Amino acid sequence: MQRKSPLWLTVVSMGFLGLWLMLASIPFLWTLWGSFKVEGDFFSKQDWQNAIYGIRTMVETGGLFTGGGYEGAWVKEEFWKATLNTGIMTLSVVAISLTLGTLGGYALSRSGFRYAFWILIIALVFRAMPHITLVSGYLLPFFELNLWGHLTTTIIVMVAINQPFTLWMLHSFFLNIPKDLDESAMVDGCTRFQAFRYVIIPVMWPGVITTGLFSFLLAYNDFALTGLLLTEENQTMVPKIAGFLGTTQEQGNVMYAVAAVVSATAPLFVLVLFFQRQIVSGLTAGAVKG
Repeated sequence: MQRKSPLWLTVVSMGFLGLWLMLASIPFLWTLWGSFKVEGDFFSKQDWQNAIYGIRTMVETGGLFTGGGYEGAWVKEEFWKATLNTGIMTLSVVAISLTLGTLGGYALSRSGFRYAFWILIIALVFRAMPHITLVSGYLLPFFELNLWGHLTTTIIVMVAINQPFTLWMLHSFFLNIPKDLDESAMVDGCTRFQAFRYVIIPVMWPGVITTGLFSFLLAYNDFALTGLLLTEENQTMVPKIAGFLGTTQEQGNVMYAVAAVVSATAPLFVLVLFFQRQIVSGLTAGAVKG
């Protein structure tokens, strides 16, 4: 008979969960609310409650809410181009990284040779290095070959930096799958690749989705690499948002940045909610019984 948790423990756990949800959600909800206000309200120095009541918003626009920030960011500053570039880059990075990672991780997990261990160690070293140190090696040849600033070259660099992570993570998942599965498939007439495709990958699917999501987040949220490797015309979302803030020499529009932040964050919530079961299954994947 299963023992029930004490009432006080349930209450404390629910209290901590509620507190965490409140602390995690309030910044985003506050930013979402403020994105429909004018700068004089959301960044009011006189009274923070102006962001709630929208006094300046009423005066300037005639309503409690305004979509001026979104219109300025998406239409005037063409934030949609940065969104399109981000989509192309992230999907390309995920597709290439997962293709190479699944093939490499499977091969290394099934290899009995000593070199497999050293390949993983070298990959771990590259993963541990600061990304900015790796990018510096690409800048000179990119400038000399006139390749700097293009989305394609940035994708190549992002894949090179992301590949050690996907290799290690997928290798770990493959190790949890008994070799008996693919060996049995080969006994039944499958080739090694057919066993990998039709037997192992269906079992590995939660791990592939989990790894793909982390790869997606790496490329989607990157600022340092994309800021260095892309021109202003080919910017992705995060450097574009930083550009809305302006510089010491040039005044920016903060409300454009606020609206763009909400626009860039909302898809992440949808993505995690959509793949939550696969993510949990991938992160908690244990040994598979044959």
